Amino acid sequence: MADYIRKILVTSALPYANGPLHLGHLVETIQTDIWVRFQKMQGHDCIYVCADDAHGTPIMLRAQNEGITPEELIARTDREHRADFDGFLINFDNFHSTHSDENKELAELIYTRLRDGGYIKTRTIKQAYDPEKEMFLPDRFIKGNCPKCGAEDQYGDNCEVCGATYSPTDLKNPVSAVSGATPIEKESEHYFFDLGAFGDMLKAWTHEEHMQPAIRHKLNEWLDGGLQDWDISRDAPYFGFEIPDAPNKYFYVWLDAPIGYLASFKNLCAKREDLDFDSYIKEGSDTEMYHFIGKDIAYFHTLFWPAMLSGAGFRKPSAVFVHGFLTVNGQKMSKSRGTFIQAKTYLDHLNPEYMRYYFAAKLGSGIDDLDLNLDDFMARVNSDLVGKVVNIASRCAGFIKKKFDGKLAAQCSEIKLYEEFEAHGRLIAELYEKREFNAAIREIMSLADRANQYIDEKKPWALAKEEGREQEVHDACSVGLNLFRILITYLKPVLPHMAEQAEAFLNIPPLNWLDIAQPLTDHEINKFKPLMTRIEQDKIDAVLADTQKLLAANKPAEPKKTKKGNNMDPIADTIEFDDFAKIDLRIAKIIKAEHVEGADKLLQLTLDIGGETRNVFAGIKSAYAPEELEGKLTVMVANLAPRKMRFGISEGMVLAAGPGGKDLFVLHPDEGAQPGMRVK
Repeated sequence: MADYIRKILVTSALPYANGPLHLGHLVETIQTDIWVRFQKMQGHDCIYVCADDAHGTPIMLRAQNEGITPEELIARTDREHRADFDGFLINFDNFHSTHSDENKELAELIYTRLRDGGYIKTRTIKQAYDPEKEMFLPDRFIKGNCPKCGAEDQYGDNCEVCGATYSPTDLKNPVSAVSGATPIEKESEHYFFDLGAFGDMLKAWTHEEHMQPAIRHKLNEWLDGGLQDWDISRDAPYFGFEIPDAPNKYFYVWLDAPIGYLASFKNLCAKREDLDFDSYIKEGSDTEMYHFIGKDIAYFHTLFWPAMLSGAGFRKPSAVFVHGFLTVNGQKMSKSRGTFIQAKTYLDHLNPEYMRYYFAAKLGSGIDDLDLNLDDFMARVNSDLVGKVVNIASRCAGFIKKKFDGKLAAQCSEIKLYEEFEAHGRLIAELYEKREFNAAIREIMSLADRANQYIDEKKPWALAKEEGREQEVHDACSVGLNLFRILITYLKPVLPHMAEQAEAFLNIPPLNWLDIAQPLTDHEINKFKPLMTRIEQDKIDAVLADTQKLLAANKPAEPKKTKKGNNMDPIADTIEFDDFAKIDLRIAKIIKAEHVEGADKLLQLTLDIGGETRNVFAGIKSAYAPEELEGKLTVMVANLAPRKMRFGISEGMVLAAGPGGKDLFVLHPDEGAQPGMRVK
């Protein structure tokens, strides 16, 4: 056991209660669950709580659309989320809801303490209002262009491109996401949290290694730019908690959502006599509190949340651990490409521990995005888990059961090798603690290679055919199974179900980190059963096919086609403004242009779009010679998915106008434009 027992409270971000979980959600909960399971294996008192984030306008509107109450919607979602988390072996100590008595009590307590401390202000503001729906629009129900960087299709509270925060009224070209109407401005009294009053505290706190360096640097930008008052109220109609002494005013969902961490823990404390809520959350507590979150919500968790806690007299987080986004096959998860994979769809076809292992093999302590490459996923799981780890047990177990009555040798014949494997546990434990899971997995798989190499050298299958060499077979297979036991111990935080199966096979109690100090000798094992099977391509294909079916079933009806003109090509199906707004047009400088061997219409262009070069094949050979293009400017679609062609990969599309032939025009007229500039 550990030298001393740490008391640790751990949370992961609350999933929103208006839709199903997808694999992106699982990156975070799997990362958190692995870390918590590791801490528990070390003997620490580590508690993992979470909840559904159940408030806000989106839930209210979805419930209205479905003809049910918000409470019915969040109850249904709670059941679905719990089933998905259970399916992926996420071992919460408590899973609760922000729409709970505990959360209401704590939200009101924190608010009144902030109010009484002088940190709450009121003022009348102009707010976006939907004239068709007759309601004030929450930030996330207004979309437009970022007032700072100009990025399109951004929400009304913060920009996902540059990270800026702003008022919804600052958006350019705003539209209501509820009705499509142009919002009007209407006055309303709102309640604000004086975040700036905590500027000095936050500057000190952010420099005490409570977060990764990349997040700290971003916080410095926000802190140096000055902290603005935070609007914590919303007008009725709104699904949430009403602010005390403020009729028809409700807490903004981001105020009570992080309080939901404490509410879930408080709910657990009521069930367990050994837990004291106040001892964990009081200022100066010697317990630890960690939040695992995605980088898109770092602002709320590293500025607003610690300031709220400090102002209310509660302890601040020990650390906020931030991770990147999940991409699939190198690109953002996409409904159009069929890679927006729901948790349930995956679980219908594949073992959850495949994905737990793959995420662990790629997760480090930084905020870089994690890519799920489906080919690599299948190859890595099959090679590492089936081909290396499980293979050790399957190669040795049969000999022990058949030739030695299922009993291991009386002593370990390779004690130095065993001790070497056991000594690696200190490094692997350190890597788990630091959330360097990918490095821990590399160490474990290196040991698995060594174990297989040992078995290959001993060749028990050959020795078993020779007279008088039974003891060598017994020793070699016993050593192999003892090395397997060490590897399973190291993998148990990642593969809890396979570890349970291995414990049953080895006939041992649940493994803890220090149990492997001594090898198993003169110990009876049970019959070996396959612990994991290979991933087959048809299973992955089935996940993708079901994802496509699900997306197609939920796809809005196709718009009607417009009539054909007299002398023009038929106009294509109409698209929505939101679809058009996703197109990222950029000025590009043609660095190089050349003919494409074997192509009648194509030129190969190397384009500079401002510090990044792209390779694009363009069907403009009939209008331009390569030498006419080099050094000139054009316009390209910069966010088009790469397309594999017979001649190579085309990483975008050059815009052209004209009827065709020699009458094609691709050059940009403004020679003063700079590569990378956005075209509007």
